[in-house]
Amino acid sequence: MREYLLTLCITAAVTYLLTGPVRKFAIVAGAMPEIRARDVHREPTPRLGGIAMFFGLCTGLLVADHLTNLNQVFETSNEPRALLSGAALIWLIGVLDDKFDIDALIKLGAQMIAAGVMVMQGLTILWLPIPGVGTVALTQWQGTLLTVALVVITINAVNFVDGLDGLAAGMVCIASAAFFMYAYRIWYSYGIEAAAPATLFAAILMGMCLGFLPHNMHPARIFMGDSGSMLIGLVLAAGAISVTGQVDPDVMNLFSGSERNTVHQTVPVYIPLLLPLTIIAIPAADLILAIVRRAWRGQSPFAADRGHLHHRLLEIGHSHSRSVLIMYFWSALIAFGALTYSVNSASMWIVLGVVILSAIGLVLLLLPRFTPRAPRWAEAFVPPRYRRRKVLPETAAAVVDEGNGPAEEERAEEPAEPRTPVAVGVSGVNGATAVGPRSRTASRTTR
Repeated sequence: MREYLLTLCITAAVTYLLTGPVRKFAIVAGAMPEIRARDVHREPTPRLGGIAMFFGLCTGLLVADHLTNLNQVFETSNEPRALLSGAALIWLIGVLDDKFDIDALIKLGAQMIAAGVMVMQGLTILWLPIPGVGTVALTQWQGTLLTVALVVITINAVNFVDGLDGLAAGMVCIASAAFFMYAYRIWYSYGIEAAAPATLFAAILMGMCLGFLPHNMHPARIFMGDSGSMLIGLVLAAGAISVTGQVDPDVMNLFSGSERNTVHQTVPVYIPLLLPLTIIAIPAADLILAIVRRAWRGQSPFAADRGHLHHRLLEIGHSHSRSVLIMYFWSALIAFGALTYSVNSASMWIVLGVVILSAIGLVLLLLPRFTPRAPRWAEAFVPPRYRRRKVLPETAAAVVDEGNGPAEEERAEEPAEPRTPVAVGVSGVNGATAVGPRSRTASRTTR
């Protein structure tokens, strides 16, 4: 554990320290597009933050290779080299896209090639544990197609939520934390060395996100761009592929005892099928809804619109920071809920806790619909938005002198009308789909 934490901290430190120089480089290189009417941000912001994240990834792998225990991962498995090869390719395409806006089909092809490079070096799904059936071995073509599909879906799902400051990096960090705890338990508790690469990938991914977040929180000083969002999506997919398709469930020796105990004990076998889905549950839901929404309107699935989940939160009245925190909450609830259930599936308290937290999350979502006003005696203890407007003495006197009566004064004390939400949309800098085209002309239309 100490070596994993050391790798995480060094990765985070390198990413954090490099992000500042990368920001200056992005400004000099001109990777800072103009503001469009549909953008969420209001100031030109440089991207190319993925450069710092990639060097953080390289540093994390290099440090792990020189540690006593983690060095065995590189000696017994080729997966770290496979990850680095695929990450380098997808990162290079992302850097070129952040600068020159590469065509959508080229990016999609690069994602498939990066997945194919990892498959050729051994990072692929070999078998699947299916409930009620057992472990099913996959043919080479089946494993390759499933691996490529998982990589492409994960990359685009992560990129779809990269529309608000700190959103994608924070959600991936939460998901990788849950994934690290699961993979470490498989490696440490069951003594399965095949889970060590996935544990290492999750630790490095957490470091990349934690090092970049201080520069990316609202108001962001730099965006990760496609070079960062596609990179962390690929690392996330690599960890899921490693622990799902490389770890043999039969090694856990769980099939013993009564039928009921066997069902409860074999939950960790089936969680690899669910945990990768819970990690990208929010991004994947946003991806599916966006495709259905655009197809229903007769648009391209990659056409930009203002219907993403985080944009909906802004439209109903949530602030930028609160929208991000709400998305964090739901990501943590889904990922850690599945993780907790894998540890103790027989406890109803876990299900009850998830239900209660879900209810709290729904209340938080609906808060902007209601603007309660605190009583006079409690106004000093609540935020200004919940206080009654105070009428200045000269204003009240003028109202009475004009003969408007007390009714006009009461209206003056009423709260101001709610502000019209700012028109938001998929950010041209960090909120487009990873395979979606960007407009090459900056729109100056005002709403």
